[in-house]
Amino acid sequence: MWALCLGDLVIISFTHWVYRWRNPRCNGKLPPGSMGLPLLGETIQFFSPNTSSDIPPFVKERMKRYGPIFRTNLVGRPVVASTDLDLNYFIFQQEGQLFQSWYPETFTEIFGRQNVGSLHGFMHKYLKNMVLNIFGPESLKKMLPEVQQAASHQDTIELKEATASMIFDLTAKKLISYDKENSSENLRDNFVAFMQGLISFPLEMPGTAYHKCLQGRKRAMKMLKNLLHGRRANLRKHQSDIFDFVLEELQNEGSILTEAIALDLMFVPIALDLMFVLLFASFETTSMAITMAVKFLSDHPLVLNKLMEKHEAILKILENADSSITWKEYKSMTFTFQFINETVRLANIVPVIFRKAL
Repeated sequence: MWALCLGDLVIISFTHWVYRWRNPRCNGKLPPGSMGLPLLGETIQFFSPNTSSDIPPFVKERMKRYGPIFRTNLVGRPVVASTDLDLNYFIFQQEGQLFQSWYPETFTEIFGRQNVGSLHGFMHKYLKNMVLNIFGPESLKKMLPEVQQAASHQDTIELKEATASMIFDLTAKKLISYDKENSSENLRDNFVAFMQGLISFPLEMPGTAYHKCLQGRKRAMKMLKNLLHGRRANLRKHQSDIFDFVLEELQNEGSILTEAIALDLMFVPIALDLMFVLLFASFETTSMAITMAVKFLSDHPLVLNKLMEKHEAILKILENADSSITWKEYKSMTFTFQFINETVRLANIVPVIFRKAL
């Protein structure tokens, strides 16, 4: 009798739990959708590989079934997904008021709990200014010859790998004065291991892609930390990279930042996370966009011909065809900028961005 009652209680409790999972409480009215399996949600479908540059199948199928706004559950968190232009515009307009940048715990674990995407207010503004100091217009002007030299002619290349390697080397040199030729460890190898498990099911077990991803991040962060400690021991001035900004703040006892936070305990981890995210974001997203740009050009010969005409016209202006282009010539490439903007629109590798309702 007691066993039967206990069995009934377990079944009722489980049924109630499944019901609450599929119908989460809400003060307002939730949009249509499915919360998927208990605990798993629809995470497996979300992470399914997609070889198309079109809207991800996960989103496309649910748009067709439920409309532009639907509910789901990803990595254990209830989510409302919106593909509605007006609603998305409203959300961006209310940044910091009704909504703020947010990522699920699994993403936070990957990119670091103090990553720049999870910061708000004073620290976010400060780090943004730090990045602009390094990658602002004045700095980019000086980088033009380096970029042109790095993009040297080769008969045959594996495009995605070659562009990723080129961009990572340029960014690492500019960001942390890293030179792979004079380093005992290959920093990019750790980022490659990180990337291969980034879009995977968040199962933290040895042998899984997610585990390899976290290990790659751990090794990369260790390298960045060692580089910072090495620079701290050798205070000679480098090339105004991000290490210089960090060390300057660590030595500046009278700064507002020093009063606001304990730099050695908080600012250094944040700065290291920032370096990690910038290095990752620069080489992976940009190399993918460049690869897609070449594909689009091969699919649209008229665009390719017009692009070549515009660039050949600029080359004719140069006194020496082998000399580097100037900032003025770079800014004159209006058709190139239009092509780049269209490529970024079509080749965005980020399937979703997250916001938290305040």
